[in-house]
Formats: sequence, C-alpha cells, structure tokens
Amino acid sequence: MSIPKKKGLVPVLRFPEFRDSGEWEVKKIGEISKVSAGATPSTDNPEYWNGDIPWMNSGELNQKRIYSVGNRITSLGLKESSTKLVPPGCILIGLAGQGKTRGTAAINYIELCTNQSIASILPNNRKFNSEFLFHKIDYMYNHLRSLSKGEGGRGGLNLQIIKSVDIPLPNLKEQQKIAESLFSIDELVTAQTQKVEALKTHKNGLMQQLFPSEGETAPKRRFPEFRDAGNWQVKKIGQVLIVDARPIKMNNEQDYSLVTVKRRYGGVVSRGTFKGGSIKVKSQFLLEDNDFLISKRQIVHCACGLVPAEFEGSIVSNEYSVLRARKNNDILFFNYFAQQPKVSQSFLECSIGIVIEKMLFKLNDWLKQEFLFPSFEEQQKIAACLSSVDDLITAQTQKLAALKAHKKGLMQQLFPVVDEVNG
Repeated sequence: MSIPKKKGLVPVLRFPEFRDSGEWEVKKIGEISKVSAGATPSTDNPEYWNGDIPWMNSGELNQKRIYSVGNRITSLGLKESSTKLVPPGCILIGLAGQGKTRGTAAINYIELCTNQSIASILPNNRKFNSEFLFHKIDYMYNHLRSLSKGEGGRGGLNLQIIKSVDIPLPNLKEQQKIAESLFSIDELVTAQTQKVEALKTHKNGLMQQLFPSEGETAPKRRFPEFRDAGNWQVKKIGQVLIVDARPIKMNNEQDYSLVTVKRRYGGVVSRGTFKGGSIKVKSQFLLEDNDFLISKRQIVHCACGLVPAEFEGSIVSNEYSVLRARKNNDILFFNYFAQQPKVSQSFLECSIGIVIEKMLFKLNDWLKQEFLFPSFEEQQKIAACLSSVDDLITAQTQKLAALKAHKKGLMQQLFPVVDEVNG
C-alpha cells in the first residue's frame, strides 16, 4: 500500500523569482500580531465628541482603504473609554452584524480609533506585509463569516476567533510582490469604479436638464430642432399609457418563466422557470417586449420598469400591472420620465395603507395624474440620448466586473488553500 505523498503548501501561480523558495508556512493571526477591539465613548457626553481624533464605525469598513472617517472624538473621550489609538497599516475586521459588515476587512492609512465592532490586527513588519495580509483576509470573507458564533451563523466574530484564524505566509519579499500586484489591480478597479460613477452622475444631471423643473413648462436643455417647439403639454398618464393585460390559462405540465421588477428602478429580473402546476397563483398574464411593468405592492419603492426582449413570453401574477404606450408616445421615454422624483412621489400618493410594506397601488388613480409631456419626436430624441448614456454605463460596468473577476481568479491562484494540504 502506497503512502499518499504530502502536498506542499504552495500556490498554483508563483512569480518566477520565488518558484524555488519552498513551501509557505501556516501561522495563526494571534501568533503574528496583537489583536484588539475598540469602543464607543458615551454619546451622552458632548465633551467626548467633535475633537481631533479620528474614530471609525464598522459601517465605514466598506471603504476598504481608510484615508478618512466621519467622526472625531476628543482626548477626554479617548482617555475615559476603552477605545484605543491604532497605527496606520492595521487590518480592520467587522465583528458583528447580520448584514455584510461582519467579516468585512479594511486597511487604515491614518492613525485612528474604532468602535467595539471592529477588530484591529496591528502591523508587524517582521512577520508580515500589511498590504499582503489585507488582501488575504479580504479574500477570506466567506470563511470568516462561517466562523461566526450563533445559531445559523447570525451571531458575531470575536477577538479569540480572529486570533485563531490560520494564515498561510510566504517570505516577506514574496508577500510584498503579491501585495504590489494586487494593489495595482485595485488601482485599476478604483479608476474604473470612478468612471462608472461619473457616467451615472452625468446621466442624473442630464435628466435634470432634459425634463422641466418644478414650476417650469419646458426643460432647461433642448435639442436644437425643438428649441422653438413651445412648452410641453399637460397630459394624464392614462393618455400616454394603456393597460394591456393578457390573461393566460396555464398548463400544469408546461414550463413558465416568471419575472419580477426590482425596487428603485432596478429593472425586470427573472424569478426562475416553473411548471404550471407548481405556480400557486393561477391568475397570470403574458408579457411582451417593452411592456411597462409595475409591482402593485412595491411601487412605493419605485419597482417599475421595461420588460426587455429576453423576457418576452414570461408571465406575472395579478400583483403586477402591465401597460403599453399609446399611439404617438414613446415607451422608452416614459421609462426615463418615470424616474423623476415627482413621478416617484405620485406612486406613493396613489397607494393606500398604513404600513409602507403593505401599501397597495391604486392604478386607476395614478392614470389620472397629470404631468408635462413633449411631442412624440422630442420624446424619441430624449430617449435616444439617455439610452446612449445607459449603453456607456453598461459597457463600463461590464469592464469593472471583468476587472473584479480577474482579481478574484488571480487571488485563487496566488493564495494556496490550507485545507488542500494533506496531513
């Protein structure tokens, strides 16, 4: 019987100068550094707050790289609470919370204090490169969350758990090389993120100019061919859209694609494919490309949008309203039109109920609401303009996703997996 050969702890991908550097070693975080948690000075004492000392809450971990924070405490607040100053180069980990914060890692570039829900792994230049350790712990997000105490993983992490986490470490030079490589990708991701956000900001500004402001009857910005076209005309929504329900009779053995519409104008998305017999609500309606879909119970959260071509033939229940554009009205224009604050306010005004999550949309009331609309030709021009910006946003967002996927794949090869090493 042959004895299984021990698999060394080495990454799949290694820089050429380190291919003969041997195996990585595994150390517990508590063996390579001190770990501490912060605290919150009493908010009832104004003498503790609005000083000169940066104080960080766990919500700010999502910045990842901490160059500034939103709160300051005084020297007295520091002295009379159990929070403590930590130096730049700490790896900060969210300890508590049911949301995404628990297990989230960040690195600070300024001296600061933290609240009690953040663990700080202090830098140790003799044992690890802080940038390397940040990337490694950030990569371990799901693993950290799995270590949380509490039923169903809904509890929190604590300092002892953090100290006991195993970290594979190469020599310091290899750590630095890996850190530099990943940092360069992060810079590309940051630049691409800023490009996407700039396009979104541009689109929002453009919409504010292409639609009339409150109290105005024409927009500030018009395409040259419409500058002498006069004021926009008041119309009821019902003069622009028409209800177009297409009821179907389901076959128990047939597959049906169900969709829903996300809040905050998030678009129409799939709910999956199901047999007719497994769909409990039997009152279903067929969708076509460019239907305007409204979720009656979520419209107070702006759950509406156009049905894309890929979902033509899908179905929705009577919890949704299905509308089409009337003749000489552009549905793509209306989709952008509906994203104005005054239109989102009309969704709320035409809904009834005490609890916002249970409010029900009164479609007939909303169809009687009056707003300003341009001519069909100007609608088309505005829609084409905004659609071209959306195309740019989509393309740049896809580039951002590709960069993030590249980094994730690279990290999978640069970091060896401890569990894959045989005993």
